[in-house]
Amino acid sequence: MQPTTLEVEIRNHVGIIWFNRPDIRNALNDVVLKEVSATLKALEKDKAVRAIVLGGRGKAFCAGADLNWMKRAASFTKAQNAKDAGGLATTLWTLYNLKKPTVARIHGPAYAGGMGFAAACDIAVASTEATFCLSETRLGLIPATISPYVVRAMGERAASRYCLTAEPFDAAEAYRIGFVHDIAPPEELDATINAILGHLIVAGPRALDESKKLIQLVGGTKLTPAVRAETAKRIAETRASAEGKEGIASFLEKRKPKWVTELQLQDK
Repeated sequence: MQPTTLEVEIRNHVGIIWFNRPDIRNALNDVVLKEVSATLKALEKDKAVRAIVLGGRGKAFCAGADLNWMKRAASFTKAQNAKDAGGLATTLWTLYNLKKPTVARIHGPAYAGGMGFAAACDIAVASTEATFCLSETRLGLIPATISPYVVRAMGERAASRYCLTAEPFDAAEAYRIGFVHDIAPPEELDATINAILGHLIVAGPRALDESKKLIQLVGGTKLTPAVRAETAKRIAETRASAEGKEGIASFLEKRKPKWVTELQLQDK
């Protein structure tokens, strides 16, 4: 079934998911979340897709929750609120754990849940005109569901300020605190992202998946004997894999690996 709140396209082995509710600044509701989850899972299964970009149509990346959705939630029972909150939690978890690399294309406002989506992507690139805000405390709420991803992306110290104050900040500040990896003028945003994608699509698909898992394993953990043993085990398994053997052979033989030549054959 075609999504009603998203626009999805595949170009040059990249799946692009656009939030497509520009009239309300791509605000989130339960339908959007279900459609994003389903689309991510479909693109993950598509062998022709090597990377995924998440962006927004219109003047915003994503301005947080849909007001009508919030109004409905205000009348929910505790049990209904728990079930409803699980929708965003599940979608962000799906995005964060996707086997393929993900890139957030941020322009305009990225507020509340929008910041959660940006943080759950592996790489985030913002327009210099983008703005950010963890606005929940202004409404007497907390950024609970998005917090695991946001804190990982910007660090605990910066999160302490922006989660508590709910003050907006600009792209330069997002870059300074590490929430985004790069910033670019609006007219150069896509070129900047395309340069990153050019590196991602020629990397080994299995290696990308295993690298994502490795980062999640070692990020923020102490260097213990168990971690040392696990990392040694993982590189041994990667070297012994078909993709690992092909990558090393192609390097020694000064040729492109099969996963790159396969893409080239598909493009002919």
